[in-house]
Amino acid sequence: MPLPLRLTVFGTAAIATVLAAASLPASAADAYPSRPIRLIVAYPTGGISDTVARALAEKLSEQMGTSVVVENKAGAGGSIGMDAVAKAAPDGYTIGFSSTSPLTLNPHVGRVHYDPQRDIVPVMNVMYSPVLVVATSAFAGKSFQDLVAQAQAKPGSVRWATSGLGTIGHVVLEQVKARSKADLTLIPYKGGGQQMNDALGGQFEVMSTNASPALTQQMQAGRLRPLAVGAPKRIDALPDVPTLAELGYAKANLTSTFGVFAPGKTPAPIVARLNAELNKALAAPEVKDRLLKGGEVPTGGTAAQFAAAIRAEYEDNARIVKEAGIKAE
Repeated sequence: MPLPLRLTVFGTAAIATVLAAASLPASAADAYPSRPIRLIVAYPTGGISDTVARALAEKLSEQMGTSVVVENKAGAGGSIGMDAVAKAAPDGYTIGFSSTSPLTLNPHVGRVHYDPQRDIVPVMNVMYSPVLVVATSAFAGKSFQDLVAQAQAKPGSVRWATSGLGTIGHVVLEQVKARSKADLTLIPYKGGGQQMNDALGGQFEVMSTNASPALTQQMQAGRLRPLAVGAPKRIDALPDVPTLAELGYAKANLTSTFGVFAPGKTPAPIVARLNAELNKALAAPEVKDRLLKGGEVPTGGTAAQFAAAIRAEYEDNARIVKEAGIKAE
């Protein structure tokens, strides 16, 4: 009889890690690390994920007595970087920083070249990034309710931009459409850079995007207006902006979770060491402050907690994608 999904999804990687640990010589684990560690960031340079990863790498280098070298491998919504992690030697010398989407969303909306259940093991949940629904100068309304009302009254008049098909922002849009029955026009971009440029030019009415220092700067300048936020609670930086759950869109109240990952057969003692060092680094004021200034929320915790959260997110996304008929390019 097959095991229940909640046990099999990512369970294989965890079991393989334990078995690998049993065969690992104690001296090898004790000596770790004895050479530089490569930290693959699944996104381009300059973004919040890159900034946070570099802050962590700097602290890990200090704490572990070896260089932690950041390497950016962007593309395919994070899947290219995670593919590199999946195919690396499971010895603790290659780890990755990414959102959970390459494991929990991308496999449902398009093809990936790794098995998210076996080839990657979660190490630590680093942060969650709120998803903001932001209005541009093209939208005359004042609130999220105004946006929905316009889309209901004038079908197709509200253009909603996302950073790509099958992204978390796209999922938010589809959940809003399903709940409100409003006719919202999807405008998918290939990344956040051009999306932001066109937002500032008023090329569409609204967009869903992750919190970032650049977005905060544009909102503070009044060029963009936050209408709602996907987060467990209102964020400190925008206390007057309601969550999507407060507005009646609980299924659209999503965030992007980011963390550190290792190849699937990485021995458990090494995963545990990395988790402990990452929790220590995340607690450092200079790292935590960098996250908070960008609108991110630091998390931390054990590898087991992170794996459980990923299992739940994987299952939720499978249902959401099927119900909404979301497909990537």
